[in-house]
Amino acid sequence: MMEQRFFQLVQKKGYFKYHRRILLAISGGLDSMTLFDWLYKYREKLEVEILLAHINHGVRKESDFEEEELKKIAKKLGVKIFTSSFSGPFSEQKARDFRYTFFKKIMKEEQCTALVTAHHADDQAETIFMRILRGSRLFHISGMKEKQKFANGELIRPLLSFQKSDFPTIFHFEDWTNQENHYLRNRIRNDYFPILEKENPQLKKHLIELGTEISQMQDALAYLTKNIELTNVKEFQYQPYCVQSFLLQTYLKKFPDLQVSKAQFADLLIILNKKSNYSQLIKSDYELYKNYDYFEIRKISPQSDLKEDSILLKYNDIVEYGHYRFSFGKELRGKEIQEVFVSRETEVLLRHRKEQDEIILNQHHKKLRRYFINQKIPIDQRKNAIIIEQNGKILAIAGIVTSDLSKSQKNDIMYNKLYIQNLDR
Repeated sequence: MMEQRFFQLVQKKGYFKYHRRILLAISGGLDSMTLFDWLYKYREKLEVEILLAHINHGVRKESDFEEEELKKIAKKLGVKIFTSSFSGPFSEQKARDFRYTFFKKIMKEEQCTALVTAHHADDQAETIFMRILRGSRLFHISGMKEKQKFANGELIRPLLSFQKSDFPTIFHFEDWTNQENHYLRNRIRNDYFPILEKENPQLKKHLIELGTEISQMQDALAYLTKNIELTNVKEFQYQPYCVQSFLLQTYLKKFPDLQVSKAQFADLLIILNKKSNYSQLIKSDYELYKNYDYFEIRKISPQSDLKEDSILLKYNDIVEYGHYRFSFGKELRGKEIQEVFVSRETEVLLRHRKEQDEIILNQHHKKLRRYFINQKIPIDQRKNAIIIEQNGKILAIAGIVTSDLSKSQKNDIMYNKLYIQNLDR
């Protein structure tokens, strides 16, 4: 029987070896109801507690009735069920995002370590074919994984080796919208596959085999490149283009919510092969940061790197600003204290840099931006640079350089010192 084959597969693969509370996404369709039926029958042998999560998409008039019926079934079997309703304009992507956000929330609140979905072999073939049609990268044509990281645990798809025709006829709800061809997946299932299967009856099987072969090649490449320090700029630049492309795609997998187009991907490779420091906005909330030694992609807050807050420092004041401690007139003790000559008659302004800032060095006016580039100051340090200004003139940049103007005040009888200590050291 199929349910016995399922149990043997789950034990062999060890899907739930490290999980005791699992959240099953249940739509009420044949596939998820079958998975629930099989998991419930073997729950004691698998030593798992099953919780259910259902999304009412509100697309069909039957949706509310089906939700209530699922609640009745869960209550009868003594299984917790959590439901939520999607609202607003419907799209496949919005609905998907809503579902998985809800699943993460329940997993956290109920301390579930695995989300289980009923994706099966037919879904896998459709997914691979759909990604080919859309021109996806090879990484994605491998299809859905049996197990992958998700939220605070794993996402497990234990039915990927089963076809829908393997499922028994048990109580379930039919979603008539699956017969509509408004969405690409439905057109693939209802129109494209029936035509193509006349040419190749093994089409779905061959698509899945293609995905498996691609996945194996990716695993082989990962093994062969495991000793490469991925974010080391020199190591990265030393590799041929094909290896660089693989390494960057591997790195991007760490950011599942960051979707990079092929054009953006090509731009990132160009930037990573430049010699200079670089910072590139990828999306509104991600940037590529690269200095001479390493690179990283990181999430950023939606704000300008030219910050507007500032502090006025009076004689005898001691303040902390940015990553530094500033003392006007009172000596600070410690290693590598920067000393800047200032007039004690006027307040000292501490601020972040501005676009047109200039500093006098070696009797020449220099744009700060150009100075940073020439001195190869890392981008992070540029963004967080603290300017020491008095009477509208830049006297120094904390932790980086002191202007000629400060040095010229050394012989002024009204001079004093501003002491600067780096708090990160």
